[in-house]
Amino acid sequence: MNILEKITNELDMLSKSERKVAEVILASPNTVIHMSIAALAKQANISEPTVNRFCRRIDTKGYPDFKLHLAQSLANGTPYVNRHVDENDTADEYTSKIFESTMANLELARKSLDPNDINRSVDVLTQANKISFFGLGASAIVAHDAQNKFFRFNVPVVYFDDILMQRMSAINSRQGDVVVVISHTGRTKSLVEVASLAKENDATVIGITTTGTPLAKECSIVLSVDVSEDTDLYMPMSSRIAQLALIDVLATGFTLRRGSKFRDNLKKVKDSLRSSRFRSEERFSRNAETDL
Repeated sequence: MNILEKITNELDMLSKSERKVAEVILASPNTVIHMSIAALAKQANISEPTVNRFCRRIDTKGYPDFKLHLAQSLANGTPYVNRHVDENDTADEYTSKIFESTMANLELARKSLDPNDINRSVDVLTQANKISFFGLGASAIVAHDAQNKFFRFNVPVVYFDDILMQRMSAINSRQGDVVVVISHTGRTKSLVEVASLAKENDATVIGITTTGTPLAKECSIVLSVDVSEDTDLYMPMSSRIAQLALIDVLATGFTLRRGSKFRDNLKKVKDSLRSSRFRSEERFSRNAETDL
């Protein structure tokens, strides 16, 4: 685990003044690496001894040693691709690294989730008059997948990846509606504004985001998916997979909460799709004929 991942994982255990240092570092690590201890202390509005105390708290020997570890963290990986992948990696190496880092981040995300928040989210989703899923960029793909999952639950559900449609939908939200806003960074201004609009119109807003983000502060319920992935610098990978897994968790909770009679309805949906597919034995038979 590099120093940025360590800071992220220990953020909640830091003192108030130490957290100020951490937030400045996480917000702009490439700038901090060139700062003096005095400049960092001034930026964080704390004292220089506090910066040194923070450095020791995260197992470095002091500010110079911390900057060395930070430089090593920033040098890891290939910018705009993945922090774990090097430019000269073979296919076998980068395949292994992507799968291993994804599995590690899924475990980190699982530990960051509060079962009580998941339970509350399932409660409001099962009672919703309408469910809306909003996301942009990589998170829009997750929102679209969520619509696909929840559409079969016989509840009005919409998905928008257009910010104007999101705003109009949020303004038209009412009490009893649920709006799910998905963003790994939680810093996309338009999504934060949409969450605020939906909340102002009495909708319940569920945020799938990182702990302590601007988006999290605007949500009724926050499902914290804390993944050590800087999507400002690297392609969204593990964060997107973690979000998709969480959608599966919510869909499963929804199905179980509705009971066995509701699952009969899901069976009807599945049965209605069978005629659109080749049967397994028919498909294999066709493949065999092609091989001949």
